[in-house]
Formats: sequence, structure tokens, C-alpha cells
Amino acid sequence: MEITIKGDKEFDDIPSLKSKALRINLNENIYGTFAEIGAGQETCRHFFRAGGASGTIAKAMSAYDKDFSDSIYGVEDDGRYVTEARLRKMLSHEMNLMETRLTREKNPNKIFFTYANTVATIDFAKQFKGHGWVGIKYQVEATGDYNEIILHLRFKETDARLQQETLGVLGTNLIYGAFYKYNDPKRLVRYLYDHLDNDQIEIDTINFSGPVFKNIDNRLMSLQLVKNGFTDAVMFGPDGTNVLPARVFYKKNILALRGSFRPVTRVNMAMYEKSYEMFIKENKVDEDKTVVVFEITLSNLRAEGEIDEQDFIDRADLLCSLGQSVMISNFQEYFKVVEYFSNYTKARMGLAMGVSNLVDIFDEKYYRHISGGILEAFGKLFFKDLKVYLYPMLDPETGELITSENLKVYPRMKELYKFFKYNGKVVDIEDYDESIMNIFSREILRKISDGEKGWESMVPEGTDDLIKEYRLFGYSRRPLTLSRKKK
Repeated sequence: MEITIKGDKEFDDIPSLKSKALRINLNENIYGTFAEIGAGQETCRHFFRAGGASGTIAKAMSAYDKDFSDSIYGVEDDGRYVTEARLRKMLSHEMNLMETRLTREKNPNKIFFTYANTVATIDFAKQFKGHGWVGIKYQVEATGDYNEIILHLRFKETDARLQQETLGVLGTNLIYGAFYKYNDPKRLVRYLYDHLDNDQIEIDTINFSGPVFKNIDNRLMSLQLVKNGFTDAVMFGPDGTNVLPARVFYKKNILALRGSFRPVTRVNMAMYEKSYEMFIKENKVDEDKTVVVFEITLSNLRAEGEIDEQDFIDRADLLCSLGQSVMISNFQEYFKVVEYFSNYTKARMGLAMGVSNLVDIFDEKYYRHISGGILEAFGKLFFKDLKVYLYPMLDPETGELITSENLKVYPRMKELYKFFKYNGKVVDIEDYDESIMNIFSREILRKISDGEKGWESMVPEGTDDLIKEYRLFGYSRRPLTLSRKKK
């Protein structure tokens, strides 16, 4: 029996990499293949070194040569190799070989798995740090259906050898978690960083599928990545599936709307529609290469100090039902959002916002933690080819219409504001509907919570039915399960 001493505290006892690999190796039923491209065979190495690998590893291979890789897995339509499509082909091909070469008559109790990665490490000039796709396809019982965990990573280290070693640690954590932590996917995501630090690697997309994950909402898994500080932002499309931000934003014009969207209102949609009309008319903006994203900061998801995951799903459901893409970020300041977009595109960007948001941008207190203060922040915000589309508001006290011409910023910021206004960085949305300007999300939420009527006309057409049908935002005060589906 283990000895305990008075005063001991409970904590997660993280197994060593050798212990993880050895536990899998010593299981007589777990059996599979490793296919690693682009960063050595670092994951497989951990299993070989742990001992007992002959009972676990059916094959370990690495098709580094592009012609060999294409002859095995086929040619990608875009000619690229470090893609999700390539990873999925690798997983399917290797699993098909497993099933073909190992008959169930001789191996009735074997649990098959295939681990694969396709990775590009840092380049010689150290300008591109590298990224990759990693995944596992596996069973949890013999003859059972297959499950998949697929993720995208970005390296932060600036040495190829260190990146290779980091990938090996991540791969070992993934395989171990897939078999021994699949009953708690949230913790499985957290355990991917066992023996790793956030400044070594970033995971910005993860998707679970298969029978053991049938009740998992992958949007919540994305939320875990941001919540745990594994990435700064995640994104999912109108169909609710997780998407890679880099793929969506690459070389695109971007129009972003930040808000709480709790719930989305007619004002939010009017702001989007009118700013979009103006944005696509800008010089050098191609409508076919333009992306619109509704961004929610992590601070907007917090309720009483904790992230309300049900509230997150409610907001996501409404925005997706309106055909919008949603990004969840850790960015408090607008300039960080622009910096993030700039990683993927040099094309034009636009921010649509209300008057109160713009006034806050010109408040120095939000930039005290930056060495260059507000000037550094504004240099990053407006240095790029960016324009703010400002939706007017009615002064609640005087009833006066407030636009970019008469809004009041902090006295010390007046001249700075005039500079950006004069240079066309801030423009008014002139085609507005004054009848909806008194609509506020907090008032709608209060009415829903109190069971009052009249809020239905304040939200976009059709979303009131969704709120009622799926009891979003506490409607009817009845809880929902995370596995609900939209019709």
C-alpha cells in the first residue's frame, strides 16, 4: 500500500512518456502501424525504446520522397503534402492494409490502430516555423467501429531537432489518450500537453469522430483549446464543424464583427449587411476572395468567473443558423485581432463596430500593459490596410444620433482620433435603420429570462423560433443536452 503523510495534497500524477508507451506495448491486444512524414519517426521511437514493441507495432514507415508518397497515398488536388486531406488518406490506407494483412480468424481479440502525421518543420532561413497534421484511427474493442482524433499543430520552437522531439511527445500523448482517456475528451485535450509547454507547440484545430465520441460537440473541444491557452483563436463554419483558421483566411479580404451576440440582434445583422456592402466596394476587394467572421472573445463567454459552455453553444447555434462563421479568441484588444489576421493575409481588412466600441478603443487604460502604450497599439491596428465601419447609435439621454463626426473620445485622444478620421480609417455606415437602434442584447436576454413577450421582433427573422424550439439562453428555464441537432 502506498504511504501517505499528513499534509499531502492530491494532484494529477502524469505518467512518463516511457510509462505511457510501455503500457500500450504490454497490452497484448493493441496492435497497429505508424506512418510519419516530415519530422523523422519520433513518435514511433518512444514505443521502440520503451520495450515490448514487437507485440504492438505491426509496421513503422516514412515515405519522405514525394514520388513515393504519391504512389502510396495518391496525388492531392492542390499538390500539397502537409494537409488534412493527406493525413486522412494516410490513416485510411494504412488501416486498410492492416485489415487486409491480418485476418480476424487468427487475431480475434486484436484492437487495431493507425497513427499518422504529415509535418513540415522549420525552414533553413528560420522564417517559416512549420506546422503539421496529426491523427489516429483506432478501435476500443475488437471488431468495433473506428474512431478518429485529428488535430493541426504549429511549432513555436526555432530548432528543427527540438520540433521533432516535441512532435514525438505529442504523438505519444495522443495515442495514450486515445486508448485510456477517451471517456473524458476535455481532459484528453489537456493531457496532449503532458511534458510539453504552451511555448513549444500550438494546437489550433481538433476534431473527434466515431462511436465513442458520438455525443461530443467539437465546438466545445475547440473552446477547450482556447480556454487552456493552447491557441489564441479557433474557428468553425456555418455547418458547425471546426475549420482551420489559416485555411479560411489565407490571402483573403477579411471583414470582422466583434460582439457578445447574446443573443444576436437585428442591429448586429444590419451592421454586418451594411458594412459588407461598403467593404466589397473598396478598391482591391474581390467579393469572391472575401471572408466574414463573427468574433467572440473569451471574456464574453465568462459568467461568474467561469466559462458557460451552454451559453457558448447557444450563441454559436444562432450565428451558424444565419450562415455565419464564428471565431473564438483570447484577444482582448482589437489590434491583436488584426495582428492575428495579418499572419495569413496581406489583403484588405475591415472591422464593423458600434460607437461605444470605438470610444473604448481610444481609451488609454486598455494599453497600459504595452510598453509603447496606445501609440504602439494604434500603429499595429492601423498600419495594415484596415478600415473601421462605424454603425451609429442614439444617445439614450438626449436622443441625438451619434456618428464618427460628433462622438466624444477622451480629451487627450481627440487629435489622434481626428488623424485617423481625416485619413479615412474610420467611416460611417450611413444606410441605417433608426427604428432598431434601441435594441440591445441585454434587454432581449432579460425579457427571455423573465418570460416576457415582445423580444421576438428584436432578433433576426427565424432566430426567435430557434430560441424557443431549442430553449436557448434559458428560454422556458429548461436545460438542454449538448448533443441537440438543428433541423
